[in-house]
Amino acid sequence: MRACFPSLRPPRPLTTLLAGLFVGIGLTACGQPDDGTDAAPGSANAQPIPVRVAAVQQIHSDDTLRFAGISRARQRATLTFQVGGVLRNRDADIGQQVVAGQPLAQLYNPQLAPARDAAQSRLEQLRADIAQARRDLDRTEQLYERGVSPLSDLEQQRARVEGLLAAVNNAEATLQQTQGLLAENTLKAPFAGVIEAVFLEPGEFVQAGQAVVRLAAREGMEIEIRAPAHLLRDVQAGQTLPVWSSLSGARSSGQVLEIGSSSSGTNTLFPLVVALDGDDILSGEAYEVGIPRRTEPALVIPIGAVMRSADGLTVFRFTADASGEAGSVRRVPVLISELLGDQAVLQDNTLNLQDAVIYAGLTRLADGDRVQVLP
Repeated sequence: MRACFPSLRPPRPLTTLLAGLFVGIGLTACGQPDDGTDAAPGSANAQPIPVRVAAVQQIHSDDTLRFAGISRARQRATLTFQVGGVLRNRDADIGQQVVAGQPLAQLYNPQLAPARDAAQSRLEQLRADIAQARRDLDRTEQLYERGVSPLSDLEQQRARVEGLLAAVNNAEATLQQTQGLLAENTLKAPFAGVIEAVFLEPGEFVQAGQAVVRLAAREGMEIEIRAPAHLLRDVQAGQTLPVWSSLSGARSSGQVLEIGSSSSGTNTLFPLVVALDGDDILSGEAYEVGIPRRTEPALVIPIGAVMRSADGLTVFRFTADASGEAGSVRRVPVLISELLGDQAVLQDNTLNLQDAVIYAGLTRLADGDRVQVLP
């Protein structure tokens, strides 16, 4: 018989398993750092993130904003008739220079002259009646003194004279009114100037108060602009403001005449009227008036540096190392008061003039990350 003895060599699968285990341990050991800890994001061993930085800047009160407007005559008027009728003639054309008191247009109303004549006749009649009543009063007084006429006749005659006197005063007022209305059929220039516009032609019917011509004085031009209320708080009447021509860009100056204290309707801008300096300025030209932006210095940063988070607006403040080309970042909350073009005005003091903020590469940053400044 043949005896059966177990084999002294281990099975092949076990050898293969042990070899694979040692190889795995070796590879794991090679992949670990020397100190036995994992590298955390934002640590000194992390790869620096490329970013661009901008320094916090300061703006001063010499920053001005321009507001556009159209020049106009300081003394101007839209002339109308106080009575209605048909426009008989118009002696005014656009661009015509006129003097004060010059007739510009005439109106025809068939009721004005007859009303004046009737009032004149009524007044003359009452004057004759009161003259006769006064003579009758003198005779009645003489008869009363002689005892021939009773006192009642004297009192009645005196009352008649007083009533006629009141009627005469009323008739004089009526005559003056009708004469004034008759004079209103002629439209005259209230001051010397130039005709800017005409609205009616001869033969057209004119209602009372309807615009006929627009007159503007040659001397003294002004411009009205509209600006936000916070810009007008430090503007005073008589203050000199810079003025630019929108066409040529030439700079001049102007004096503040009027400052609006309220806005009308849905318009949130307030009016500001400025007198323009210069004798060669024409009505209807485009100009721009400069208003100082602010009176105190303010810190500004690029708008791209501001981020919105759950806690509000924040920025990444950059702290450079010894080389100056790398460093770390720290998230800082900020408050923004307003925007100036591509810059944001800081309202608080969380940043200083010497600080720098990240404005490019923000999406990859976390608080405490190492960064590399790009040129």
